[in-house]
Amino acid sequence: MDYREKRRMRKQMLEQQFGDFVENTIGKRIVDRDLIAPELLDDPEKGKWYRVVIPMGMSGDGSEYHVYVKIADPEKLCIFFSGGGIAYDEYTAARPITGGKVAADLPNYYWNNLRPFTQIMNIDMGIMNLRDNDNPFRDWSIIDIAYATGDFHIGNNDFPYEGEDGEQHVLHFHGYINFLEAMGVSKNLFANPKKLLIAGNSAGAFAVPALTDEILTMWYPGVKDITLLSDSALLLYNKWKYTAKEVWKAPKPICDAVNSDNITLSWYRNLFAKYGNSLRYLYSSSIRDYVLSAYYNDITNKEYKTDSDVQDAYCRQLKEMVSDLKLLNHDFGMYINNWVLPIVTKGGTVHTAVREPYFTRFMQDDVTMARWLYDAVNGNVYDVGMDLLG
Repeated sequence: MDYREKRRMRKQMLEQQFGDFVENTIGKRIVDRDLIAPELLDDPEKGKWYRVVIPMGMSGDGSEYHVYVKIADPEKLCIFFSGGGIAYDEYTAARPITGGKVAADLPNYYWNNLRPFTQIMNIDMGIMNLRDNDNPFRDWSIIDIAYATGDFHIGNNDFPYEGEDGEQHVLHFHGYINFLEAMGVSKNLFANPKKLLIAGNSAGAFAVPALTDEILTMWYPGVKDITLLSDSALLLYNKWKYTAKEVWKAPKPICDAVNSDNITLSWYRNLFAKYGNSLRYLYSSSIRDYVLSAYYNDITNKEYKTDSDVQDAYCRQLKEMVSDLKLLNHDFGMYINNWVLPIVTKGGTVHTAVREPYFTRFMQDDVTMARWLYDAVNGNVYDVGMDLLG
C-alpha cells in the first residue's frame, strides 16, 4: 500500500469518526433536552406530535418500531410514508446508513432503526413543521409511517446476510407488517376524514401507489376527496419484480403489478386502471436528483456515487417518466424543480422537498411546493417547472 492510499484511508477514517460523532452528539442533545416526541396520551393535546409504539412492529435490525401522529382537524388527514433508502441484496443489506458513512462518502443504503437522530427526518420539517406559519398543512391531522426496513414499506421477510464485520445478521423486511399495524392506529385515531392526502418522500414515495388501494379498500372506503403525492420516486432496475417477490416477499398483488424496470410507473398504471380520475395524482422531483442518481449508478455500474453523467441519465429518465405519467392521465400534476444546495448536492439537485425546510421557502416559477400541494388538495391541480424538462 503506497503513501497516497494510506493517506486516503486515514482521511476516510477521520471523516467517518467525525460523522458518527456529529450524529451521536445531535442524538444525545435531543435526549438530554427531552425533545423526543412523547408517547401518545389517553387525552392528547391537539397540534402536538406524539409517538405510538407498535408492539407487532419491528425495525430492520430487530429493534422497536413506532409511528408519529399529530391530532388536529378530524376531517383532514395526511397519511405520510417516510423515506430512508433501500436494501435489495446482501451487499446493500450489510451497509445501513450512519452519520459516519455519509460523512466519509462510503456506501450507505438505508436506515435500519429508529434512533433519536432519525426523529429529525420524521417530524418538524416541511409539511410536518408546526411552527412554520407558511405551512398550510399545520391544521391537518397526520400519521407519519416511519421507515426503517429498506423495503418501500411492502416487505414481509427475514433476510439473512453477512455484515461488514464478517458475522451473520438478519435484516427484518417488515415494512408491510408495520404498515398494517400503523393503519390500525390511523383508523382508531382518525375514523372518518372527509379529505385524504396520501403522500411520501423518497422510498416512501414508491409506497404511495403500491399501498393506496389497500388504504382505500380496507380502512377508508368512504372517503371521496383523495389526493396522492409521490415526491422523488424514480429508480430504474430490471430486477424489481424479483426483489419484491423473492427478497422482500411483498404481497402477491403488489408483486404482480410490477411489469417494467420503472416500479413506480407500474404501480401507478395498476392503480389508475382501478380508480381512474376519481383520485388526484401528483408527482414531484428535481431534475438531477443527486441521491437517486447515486442509487441508479450503483445498480447499473456498481459504483455508489453521483456525477454529471449519471445526473444527466437521471434527467433523461425523468423526462420519459413524466411523459408516461401524463399519457396515463393528462391531469397528473407535476412539480419539477432545479434547486441546488452547494456542496450537499454534489453538482446535482436536491432529493425530495415535501419534508424539507425548503417546502415553504424555495420557489419554482414563483410557486412554492407548499402552495402547489395546498392548491391540489383543494381541487386545483396544475404543473410547475415543466420548462425544465425541455
